[in-house]
Amino acid sequence: MMLTKLFRLSPPLGRLSRRLCSGYSNNKQTHFGFQTVGEEQKKDKVLSVFHNVADTYDVMNDVMSVGIHRVWKNHFMSKLDPGSSTKLLDVAGGTGDIAFRFLDHVGRDCGGGASVVVCDINKSMLEVGEARAETLGYNSGVSWVEGDAQALPFPDNSFDCYTIAFGIRNVVRVDEALAEAYRVLKPGGRFMCLEFSKVSTPGLDALYDFYSFQVIPPLGKVIAGDWDSYQYLVESIRQFPDQETFAKMIREAGFRFVDYENLSFGVAAIHSGFKL
Repeated sequence: MMLTKLFRLSPPLGRLSRRLCSGYSNNKQTHFGFQTVGEEQKKDKVLSVFHNVADTYDVMNDVMSVGIHRVWKNHFMSKLDPGSSTKLLDVAGGTGDIAFRFLDHVGRDCGGGASVVVCDINKSMLEVGEARAETLGYNSGVSWVEGDAQALPFPDNSFDCYTIAFGIRNVVRVDEALAEAYRVLKPGGRFMCLEFSKVSTPGLDALYDFYSFQVIPPLGKVIAGDWDSYQYLVESIRQFPDQETFAKMIREAGFRFVDYENLSFGVAAIHSGFKL
């Protein structure tokens, strides 16, 4: 039985210098929703947002997607279609939604040797996921690691698949997170990302904007007592690159056969690529 206890891993020795170079700097500007902030500020603010929403994260996703995120995640895992011996790294997956779907897909007993490592920078999210795993009976094949997507604490060529769902838009330097995904994947490994994206259908885009900005933050206040975190989350979606731009970023990280699939008219999208 694989232990599910949360732990931290140090970066591989050969990676230490790069990890230091990947440090955050308030001298470099980025965005936090519609605000312009320093990189260190964004990291701290994002950590605070997800610390605040950790206990109501599933409710938050239901609010933001009207419950459709569950269908999207099921489709995401079907599209990944992991085998019985697949080694998966799920980044920014603290509460376990993707990990649990993976284990259901390959078989909870992981008899073929499959396993998933859930890596998240936010300890509060990981603690929620670990508690859910115990409650739901996911007792083998999953481990929980506190780590940064921009400097993953794993050796090169470690995993068959890398997934990140509704997390990459919160990363300070998306290009570094993509480079790290490429590094830790084995040759032939697959990168898959599920993320809110851009709606381009005339009429629907205006309706989606109205729902996002006029409905979601007030609901966040009512349901979770937190307007500001929900306001950031809808703003962060608008700041994230559109489908084609993000696909180009994935190619520039070295991935091949990059494509994407729009879900619900582009409210979300699945991007996929392979390390060859």
